[in-house]
Amino acid sequence: MAEAWIGDTFRIFPGKYGEDPLWGYSEELKFADGKNADEAFLTPVDAFKRPYLPLNAKPGKNGLHGAVWFETVYQDSTDKTGKTLFAVYHNENYPSTLPYDTITKKGYKNEHWPEGLKGPTSPAAVCRIGIMKSFDGGYSWQDKGIFIEDYQPRFILKPHNQSNTFPGGVGDPSAVVSGNYLYLFYGEYSYPEAYDSVSYDARKEYGGQCISIARILISDLDRPEGKAKRWDGKDFTISHDGVGKPVAALQIPVEKGGGPASSVKGGFYWGPSVSWNTYLNCWVMLMGKVTGPSWAGNSVHISFNKNPHLGEAMHSQDWTVPQLLFERKGFFLWYPSLQPFNSPEDIQQKNTCLRLGKKARLFIKNIKPEKSDYMSMHIIEFSRALDSVTQSNH
Repeated sequence: MAEAWIGDTFRIFPGKYGEDPLWGYSEELKFADGKNADEAFLTPVDAFKRPYLPLNAKPGKNGLHGAVWFETVYQDSTDKTGKTLFAVYHNENYPSTLPYDTITKKGYKNEHWPEGLKGPTSPAAVCRIGIMKSFDGGYSWQDKGIFIEDYQPRFILKPHNQSNTFPGGVGDPSAVVSGNYLYLFYGEYSYPEAYDSVSYDARKEYGGQCISIARILISDLDRPEGKAKRWDGKDFTISHDGVGKPVAALQIPVEKGGGPASSVKGGFYWGPSVSWNTYLNCWVMLMGKVTGPSWAGNSVHISFNKNPHLGEAMHSQDWTVPQLLFERKGFFLWYPSLQPFNSPEDIQQKNTCLRLGKKARLFIKNIKPEKSDYMSMHIIEFSRALDSVTQSNH
């Protein structure tokens, strides 16, 4: 959930916007306000407001292609009004919305394309990550371009891709500020070199995937294309469209069920949500776990990083092995995040999903075939003495 305090107003930006040949065009990316987080989250559906968003460009033309979801909002600290916002968005396209261009070598070829979420005749989407900017607190947005992306040669196609998810790409991001950089935590779903159906190696695919990190100078957010760098195993030196290294501690070992993203069995963490915890004085990451096709998985996991400065040495990679936080059998659990309360502390500190204290609400998208809801049924309470987490129903 993307959100920010605009003055004394807590503003959230849920929903989807843009073209999608599989699920249909959407204008559901809207915003709602409250005097606190609870008030904003309890806003009736018909009271949400629709911001101005850039129109989709036609295939082959420059501009916004596909559908977008805002995942994180960075608030420009130099604007004392709080109205200058940068939204980090997840973007999805298909060969029909972003067809392959023989000159630029960008876009997608509809050849041996894997199956999507609606069955054998539906195409899989490709994800990438971009940035939009608002000068008026989120009432209107300008597209600033793509933050990071993977290209066609690295996509895992038929017959090997059986996941009903993505052929490749980068997506489902969360972003936090440390020093002069915006650090992007994202899912890496592509092959770590050019894919070839003859020489394909599932173990090699697995080795290059899982939650990964890139970063960009905050001063480059106005013109982000080509500016971000991915992690190379020792430093952030890999280009925005190159092959980086995932966070090793967040990869599930093969002997414990770890596997590649294209596998029908899954076996990887995804959908990171990162926040700084002022009570623990450390970073906290929530994530889902894929255990089958179509993003199947009924558990939420948690990891910690005690290094406040992510740019020093290996600090950005120093995450604890994920622990099980919550499980709900019979459901698909997607997009877990921690959210503030309407407590005096959360309001005074203007806490958001990017900065929280001792207690937080756990939000998850609970999915069944007949219905899906983004909801909070639990409160998370952190403990310093026990170095643990407790949860309670509410």
